[in-house]
Formats: sequence, structure tokens, C-alpha cells
Amino acid sequence: MDIVYIHGIKLETVIGVWEWERRIKQTLMLDLDIGTDTSKAGRSDALEDTVNYQAAAELVMNIAQQNSFALVEALGEAISEQLLREFSVQWVRLRINKQGAVRGVRDVGIIIERGNS
Repeated sequence: MDIVYIHGIKLETVIGVWEWERRIKQTLMLDLDIGTDTSKAGRSDALEDTVNYQAAAELVMNIAQQNSFALVEALGEAISEQLLREFSVQWVRLRINKQGAVRGVRDVGIIIERGNS
């Protein structure tokens, strides 16, 4: 299995369970690993035979910016489901970092993995 990755996606979105969080945009950092077979693209040298990095990054940013989630888990589920559907890949691993969410802690968040059987 090959991995196409996009790390360090920085985006601003409304996310959180507290009232004050619902009134502001917060910064999230995302890392995305996509499990897929890149051998066809390696032979053809054609973009249509692999995962388009730009399209995948835009999908992630659009989901986060056009929606409002209470939990990073819900955002992660929405992103993962859409990536699996749009790109017909075998699995995705998504790390969402909500820096500063806990006082005195640099990084907090989730890592989820979803895949097609």
C-alpha cells in the first residue's frame, strides 16, 4: 500500500462545544495520509491516475470552512467519509490538532483511520 500525504493543513473554522467557541474561528492543524495504489500513476506519469493533492486539500478545507462542528471527532468523520467517497481510496488517516484547547498543553486532538473493506 502506498501513501499519498498532505501534512500541515492550517485552517480556520468554528468548532467547539462552549458558547464562546461558537462565536469565533479557531485554528486547526491537519495531517492527512491516504492509502492508495500509486503504481498506475508511476507508470503513466498522469495526474488522473493518482490522488490530486490540491483537490484533496481543498475538499478538507471546504468541509471545515463551510460547516460548523462541536467536536473534532465529527469534523474528522465528515472529512474521512468524503475523502473515501470522492477519491475511491482504500483508507485515510487524519490527524486533527486543536492547539491551545487545553491550558498548559501544546497539542490536543484526534487521529482517526477509516477504510473501505
